[in-house]
Amino acid sequence: MTFQSEFSYETRPVRVVFRPGAAVTATPDEAARLGLRRLLVVCGSRGETVARAVADALGDTCAGLHAEARMHVPAEDADRAVEAVRAAGADGCVAVGGGSAIGLGKAIALRTGLPLIAVPSTYSGSEMTPVWGLTEHGAKRTGRDPVVQPRSVVYDPRLTLSLPVRLTVTSGVNALAHAVEALYAPDASPLVSVMAEEGVRAMAGALPHLAADPQDLDARSRALYAAWLCGACLGATTMGLHHKMCHVLGGTFGLPHAETHTVVLPYALAYNAPAAPQALTVLGRALGTDDVPGALWELAGRLGAPRSLAELGLTEADVAPAAARVAGEPYANPRPVTADGARAVLRAAYEGAPPEPVGKTTL
Repeated sequence: MTFQSEFSYETRPVRVVFRPGAAVTATPDEAARLGLRRLLVVCGSRGETVARAVADALGDTCAGLHAEARMHVPAEDADRAVEAVRAAGADGCVAVGGGSAIGLGKAIALRTGLPLIAVPSTYSGSEMTPVWGLTEHGAKRTGRDPVVQPRSVVYDPRLTLSLPVRLTVTSGVNALAHAVEALYAPDASPLVSVMAEEGVRAMAGALPHLAADPQDLDARSRALYAAWLCGACLGATTMGLHHKMCHVLGGTFGLPHAETHTVVLPYALAYNAPAAPQALTVLGRALGTDDVPGALWELAGRLGAPRSLAELGLTEADVAPAAARVAGEPYANPRPVTADGARAVLRAAYEGAPPEPVGKTTL
């Protein structure tokens, strides 16, 4: 493989603490290190029990608990969260949970400039990026701003022990999608390629163990480590067709985040494969296969994840308007995205059949 001799890579200031039990034992120390004295803890309804434990550990530095995070961060939720921050007189925020909770924490940081501490409980990887997203009027918009990058990230593998197997798998494949698209991004670099390959290898190795034994703490730790690497890839590069398509399906059609990423990934990769041979080489080495889209499709389905957008609630009538919206948004992608191309990817993902082998795709 030819060495990429021209690239740029920006290191972002973030401190990481990784150990079992860290959510309770390390979060107060991270707050003190940042000089924060009144922290609002935000979470979703599913993660409220863990968030309360973190809030209790913060003691007098906890200014309140806001358990209203939802998927895709509706703008009205962000408005209420900012009001809660101001009412509490908070000087910082701790987001406990998956991508929805961390996304809400980022929305607070974006609008107030307050520092954010992330305590992730899934493999979304959002904690490693300066990317924010808000959904308003049926559309999800995203952007990049250093102010939303968490200042500290506390990785506690024990928090992921309660993740149901299905969510474990889909959250893990969501992480894989970050690494996949980073490999063919216009701002890719050798360092990103190394992180992506290791992240894919670690996650693909951990998920079968977790499907067989969800309480395997070693496998949980490996998966969380992989999510860290894949999230760092997302934070360092520009995402393409796969992520833009998933944003449309989630923000406009209300499809669930991780499940949508899991279904779409093999088909988006099959579409881009002819234009991204080096990315396929790296992914094939990490997964031990000559058919990367097929291997990703097989892995997710074998572990119980959904395989079609129809299973997630998309209707056949939604395919054409979704494709038009995907093709109408400008973004970098290794292969030009036409309305016909986007429709072919969505049609294949809607039906859920095995993706065409690399080099033989008709998409």
